[in-house]
Amino acid sequence: MTQNDTGNVETKNYTDELQVMGEQLLSKVKELVHEGNVRRIIIKDQNGHTILEIPLTIGVVGAILAPTAAAIGAIGALLAQCSIQVVRSEPPGSNEPPQG
Repeated sequence: MTQNDTGNVETKNYTDELQVMGEQLLSKVKELVHEGNVRRIIIKDQNGHTILEIPLTIGVVGAILAPTAAAIGAIGALLAQCSIQVVRSEPPGSNEPPQG
């Protein structure tokens, strides 16, 4: 008799926060989207208030990026400085080849 153990699969999220100037916001968000291991991007103002939260899934990235890019560009024009909170499924740099 074989027993199949399908226990709870716990996904661990890694959070990173980046400080960017308003005019760099759109290019940085596009760069993060292309990384592939980013699950969510949260844009905050200088006071830490959430301005925009973008959930990223594999199937939705293309459809959501075009209209969202316009909103991100407008937000970047209005804010002098903001922070981007990045929620990843893997730690940053984990998909780089080992150096040795």
